[in-house]
Amino acid sequence: MIRAAGEQDIPGILAVWNAVIRDTVITFNPVEKSADDLVQFLADKAIAGHAVLVAVAGDAVLGFATYGQFRGGVGYQHTVEHSIMLAPAARGRGMGRGLLTAIEDHARAGGAHSIFAGVSAGNPPGVAFHAALGYVQVAVLPQVGRKFGKWWDLVLMQKFLS
Repeated sequence: MIRAAGEQDIPGILAVWNAVIRDTVITFNPVEKSADDLVQFLADKAIAGHAVLVAVAGDAVLGFATYGQFRGGVGYQHTVEHSIMLAPAARGRGMGRGLLTAIEDHARAGGAHSIFAGVSAGNPPGVAFHAALGYVQVAVLPQVGRKFGKWWDLVLMQKFLS
């Protein structure tokens, strides 16, 4: 099931997010999140009118997705960028597709014209996932991320929502 995230989901979101931070190059951020970080994160997204959605099975959070304005300033208000993270057990089960579709629908309803995905080139399944959902590669930013002592490229992919 996919639904809006609430404070009761913080431990599950932390488990998913911090494993991705700790163990992968899906994100270049090396600093794990805290419960306080997530309380503020949820509040900031609510103020901005941007969804944070979770995929759950029973009480277990198997993944989450959110989005925000691509860049600051009024001129960018109709372009957003999303984040999506899944627990390893949730991959390949349609949960990512469901989360991303729901995030796109929410962004579209809020007036978004296009949505970006910034995907680590070290995550080929993430690039393929986005391509399968209609995202088109528009740029590769060479060596913009650093993690695990190595430089990583960022693949920018875009989809038009309107």
